[in-house]
Amino acid sequence: MDQIYSTIPSAQLIVELCVQNNIKHVVISPGSRNAPLTITFANHPKIKAYSIVDERCAAFFALGMTQRFNAPVAVVCTSGSALLNYYPAVSEAYYSNLPLVIISADRPPHLIDIGDGQTIRQENVFKNHILYSANLKGDFHNSKDQSIIDFNAVQTHEALQTAIWRQGPVHVNAPFDEPLYHKTDTLGIKIPVFKTLKPSLDEVHASRFVEAWNSAQRKLVLVGVNHDEQIEAEVLKLLSRDPSVIVMTEITSNISDQHFFTNIDSILAPIEQEENSDKLFEVLQPEMLVTFGGLIVSKKVKKFLRNFKPKQHFHINPREANDTFFCLTQHFKTTVNAFFKNLKASLQPVDSSYFKTWNVIRLKTLEVREKYKYEIAFTDFAFYYSLFENLPQDEIVHFANSSSIRYANLFDSRREIKAFANRGTSGIDGSTSTAIGYAVASQEPTTLVTGDLSFFYDSNAMWNNYIPKTFKIILLNNGGGGIFRILPGNKNEDYFANYFETTHQLNASSLCEMYGIEYVEAHNLDEVDNELPLFFERNHRPQLIEIFTPRLENDKVLLAYFEYLRAHIDFQSVLGIKEAVSSQN
Repeated sequence: MDQIYSTIPSAQLIVELCVQNNIKHVVISPGSRNAPLTITFANHPKIKAYSIVDERCAAFFALGMTQRFNAPVAVVCTSGSALLNYYPAVSEAYYSNLPLVIISADRPPHLIDIGDGQTIRQENVFKNHILYSANLKGDFHNSKDQSIIDFNAVQTHEALQTAIWRQGPVHVNAPFDEPLYHKTDTLGIKIPVFKTLKPSLDEVHASRFVEAWNSAQRKLVLVGVNHDEQIEAEVLKLLSRDPSVIVMTEITSNISDQHFFTNIDSILAPIEQEENSDKLFEVLQPEMLVTFGGLIVSKKVKKFLRNFKPKQHFHINPREANDTFFCLTQHFKTTVNAFFKNLKASLQPVDSSYFKTWNVIRLKTLEVREKYKYEIAFTDFAFYYSLFENLPQDEIVHFANSSSIRYANLFDSRREIKAFANRGTSGIDGSTSTAIGYAVASQEPTTLVTGDLSFFYDSNAMWNNYIPKTFKIILLNNGGGGIFRILPGNKNEDYFANYFETTHQLNASSLCEMYGIEYVEAHNLDEVDNELPLFFERNHRPQLIEIFTPRLENDKVLLAYFEYLRAHIDFQSVLGIKEAVSSQN
């Protein structure tokens, strides 16, 4: 490809600094004010450019690519409301620690607030959810004003370095004056070469941690979203073989061991329903909590650890620590592997019955859950049994919000899958776009499991030319927002179906026909069990299977599941407190 540049120096500068900072993928939405950037990015031999019309979809598409690469991906838009459509993905990137680079074209300052079209106040527009805002100065075609070039270079470089090393979103806002389409084949400015700003990790002072670890008989390790760090086998062994330690994971934790607790809510929810739940939880209360990874999905474990706080809470993460349980003791700014490698010789197993106590409940829960499968009619819950029986080994699976990821966390796949979900802000916007972006970046078989509202909300996600043949969508269509039937609220009020559940009679067949996606449907468990194996085998073009489940039954079956567990597990006996309870009565 012949290299072509815009004649505007700041456009040349932005693109070359992106290349210098190893940004290789740029998602562009069409517009006029961003023409200088589009011309330069689209014609650069070291940049892979993508064209996606809908800015909201474009930003989430780029977000999915950052999940795959664990490196910055840029999105480029024109001026005005186009930029605001990036905000949902910006906030998701901010709370998920993903290095999304927003590059927006702007009007020159003298054209702001005078009534020009496609013009808003763009400087610092993401100020509450951004790590760095670079507000560049305007320049002119073939300008040699070195002071402007130097200022814009420093601002842009610092923004890009911040995205790389602090792992979060940054914004570069560049005002361009007309004409916008002039081109040249010559780089007209000297691009500065900067040193990287890589911060050093904190020196770990962990004497307090070691002392607590070696003395606590009840230790809980809770792992949140973990996309980028491969936890070493030695660390997993250390955590899983100590009788005083239990490890709780969610499907997005992406680590597994036969001794880990993977279905948190299935254990905690039935205990909540017991009359003496406080007594039961006191037996299970940890003395010490260790967390790593990102955010946690389970509300049940948050409630448990907030009400029955550990004495000490240590978090391991190179970037930040959230005081989710209101008892944070110390934050170690390092990686999990490095942390335990340094301390391994100092950490001793502690004689304890803590794991054994929890594990009896875990094993009983798994046993009862298998029995429940044969007690229920075809519903969302029944589908998930089939899903986890049929998921191929090593499949990449994206779960949409809100019901999809919560159902998934009730199951213990015991398969090596890589699981993702947009849990930074937990919105339904962008789930499909993110999954497609990841699939494009990886070119590996990728499946999105989504509900109907999430899918239809983000249906523009399929409006692009990049969807791989191995990309698949499993769409659970229960005719509305099923999560609202599970949450507290009066489901019998007249307004509920319209304003909360938002019932509908839509299906995805016409959308699939329009976008060239192979479509099949299923209406019962036999059809699901017959179709899913074939669905995962076919890879000749993108596919969608739409599974229709009964709107008014799904919530009943899910809520009855926790009651079924409670009725079939004698928690008092398992936890050894039956006599104490009886004596109080």
